[in-house]
Amino acid sequence: MNKQIIIIGDGGHAHVLAEVLIAQQRKIMGYTAPHESKSFFNLPYLGTDDVIFEYSSDIVELVLGLGMINITPVRKSIFEQFSSKGYLFATVIHSTAIISPSVKMGQGIQIMAGAIIQTNAKIGSNTIINTGSIIDHDVEIGNHVHIAPGSTLSGGVVIGEGCLIGVGSSIIQEINIGNETLVGAGSVVTKNIGNRKIAYGVPAKEV
Repeated sequence: MNKQIIIIGDGGHAHVLAEVLIAQQRKIMGYTAPHESKSFFNLPYLGTDDVIFEYSSDIVELVLGLGMINITPVRKSIFEQFSSKGYLFATVIHSTAIISPSVKMGQGIQIMAGAIIQTNAKIGSNTIINTGSIIDHDVEIGNHVHIAPGSTLSGGVVIGEGCLIGVGSSIIQEINIGNETLVGAGSVVTKNIGNRKIAYGVPAKEV
């Protein structure tokens, strides 16, 4: 049975995901948010997130429509809250994304327009690979990560859990980035960065 989708959130990222899902003719039951939005593709407003528990996990799957513009546990906490109750998060892949058949992916991944993911890459659950990003061979990306638009991860890069790699960043080959670390927009990372750090610049330096 094809499950209907509930989108969590109603911001810009949710709108992009909804447009992809509609183009792929996937069944969207509606969306949840603190308040009803009047410009969300005429999708039904279902209520706040708690309304999801009124629907069985046998008939719905979820799409997490909250983006990530800073290091925050919100996406992770929502994902874990509903996963612990047996709900599954749908993977959303834009039709223009290019993905090697050898890529390994977790649950609830979102791969946006023009992204390229190369041979033997591993992408953790609840991770966003945003517009036009390039993930080269043998890259490993943890859970709950956001690779922002236009970023490039060279071969063998390892990104820890909960990281944000800012817009247009470049990370050279074999670099390791620790958990919950933010790489600022436009940075060029040439050295390893530890856990819970902020780094930016060309070359990127911890601050």
